[in-house]
Amino acid sequence: MLVLQMIRIGGYIREAKYCSLLPALCCPGSQLSRDRRIQALRCAFPHTLPIFAGFLFLGLTYGVYMHAAGFPFWYPMFMSLLIFSGSVEFVLVNLMVGVFDPAQVFLVSLMINARHLFYGISMLDRYKGTGWKKLYLIFGLCDETFSINYTARIPENVDRGWFMFFITFLNHMYWFLGATLGGLFGGCIRFNTQGLGFVLTAMFVVIFLEQWLKEKSHVSSLLGLGISLVMLNLAGPKHFILPALGAILSLLLLLQENLEKKGARP
Repeated sequence: MLVLQMIRIGGYIREAKYCSLLPALCCPGSQLSRDRRIQALRCAFPHTLPIFAGFLFLGLTYGVYMHAAGFPFWYPMFMSLLIFSGSVEFVLVNLMVGVFDPAQVFLVSLMINARHLFYGISMLDRYKGTGWKKLYLIFGLCDETFSINYTARIPENVDRGWFMFFITFLNHMYWFLGATLGGLFGGCIRFNTQGLGFVLTAMFVVIFLEQWLKEKSHVSSLLGLGISLVMLNLAGPKHFILPALGAILSLLLLLQENLEKKGARP
């Protein structure tokens, strides 16, 4: 009897031991998935360090600007989190101070962010197979994020979807952090903001040059420059953006197959 009881107890111990291993055996992909996310985060983070410096400063400036306009800190905090479009957020400050016109805000936002049409076309193939992350990747797409995700050479052992997700998420959080800190401590910070708008222009120039250096063919870049200069002369500096964007988009769509063959897709 004693021997039988010992055998029975040993069976219970083995059974309990196996049961404790069931979660790991039944869900072997959970640890693997977590490791892949951590690996993608480690690979993505160094790419975002230059963006961290720029976004923290610009976001801080935006928060201070909102504070100076009389808005509480939670305005820049939530706007940076939910809108995440620096140019639009700066412009909205003036539009919100006066009589609010939703139609005007929509048109201004559309004009400023019309370039995202080209970003979206360029990222169609890269966003394939990213699953639920695609929704956030579309929402969080900005100039700097596009530049990294479009040009980065992702190692084969790094998950492409998670890499682009963390690039987008980190850049989003940098802007959110800067705007929130600026809104919170805006009354304590004093500096001259004259000429600050040129920072955005310089950033666009850097993005263009980086893209130029990595292109196999410069056809699409030259088309964009040429059409912009023509529309600038025809429509003037205040009205050339929308016609130029429309003409560039139409021409690139027509020449898409040829540009892809030459490696000059925008």
